[in-house]
Amino acid sequence: MCTVCGCGEGEVRIHGGDHHHHDTGHGHDHHHEHGHSHHHHHDHGHGHGDGAQHYGEGPAGVSVPGMSQTRLIQLEQDILSKNNAYAAENRQLFAERGILALNLVSSPGSGKTTLLVKTIEMLAERFKPCVIEGDQQTSADADRIRATEAPAVQVNTGKGCHLDGHMVGHALEQLPLVDGGILFIENVGNLVCPAAFDLGEAHKVAILSVTEGEDKPLKYPDMFAASDLVLLNKTDLLPHLDFDMDVAIANARKVNPQVKVLRVSARSGEGMEAWCAWIEAARAMQLAGHPAGEAAQ
Repeated sequence: MCTVCGCGEGEVRIHGGDHHHHDTGHGHDHHHEHGHSHHHHHDHGHGHGDGAQHYGEGPAGVSVPGMSQTRLIQLEQDILSKNNAYAAENRQLFAERGILALNLVSSPGSGKTTLLVKTIEMLAERFKPCVIEGDQQTSADADRIRATEAPAVQVNTGKGCHLDGHMVGHALEQLPLVDGGILFIENVGNLVCPAAFDLGEAHKVAILSVTEGEDKPLKYPDMFAASDLVLLNKTDLLPHLDFDMDVAIANARKVNPQVKVLRVSARSGEGMEAWCAWIEAARAMQLAGHPAGEAAQ
């Protein structure tokens, strides 16, 4: 959990197509205070009879040498409270302008960017989508998005493992948002920390490639529990793999019984119309003023 990983340390670079860099010090006077302990004594008593070591069983759900569970819980509450205040500002902006914001989350290599490029190409004429692209380094993915002529702002998190509400708020200042439009936020490739950080989005959309294991939802339950939609991506590769689609869907629904699942492939086009229809339905619900969790089920 990002409470203790120290991922907020260092400068976050945000730049648009002109590659103008600035840090998060302007505007909101934000300090991203991820606590980190430098104590090195080792906690004991985490072993189980099966020989496994379990460090996520206390009230905080995590163990850090030198920090009590009470202190860890307080750190998490402080960090998420500050983030949620920024996310609320973003959400208010989206509501006022009728913008549907989607937070795309996945492991690295899931095919998020390729899928997003194809999605933008299919929706561009009707909705003029914008993109916030999150990566630790480089602007390669944002450049791929800009090649579609969609406006994109790159956020490089450095050592950070996720976007947060404050980063997104700064990125919004550089985007030519269209009232009633769509904003795609492509989060840093990571199925852990982004689950806990609200960005002001209407929905989290988890992308699971068929080149990954069917057990991903069970291994990373917080992310799949937080998502309203799962896209099973790269289905064109299924003839070459042992991936069991039904098992993957069943596992996703074990941790989130209400989650919707779509099978998609940017390469073959399978499911792309259904995915775009889901986006349109979610946008219609956003414009109608319905709460985020109600759309496109």
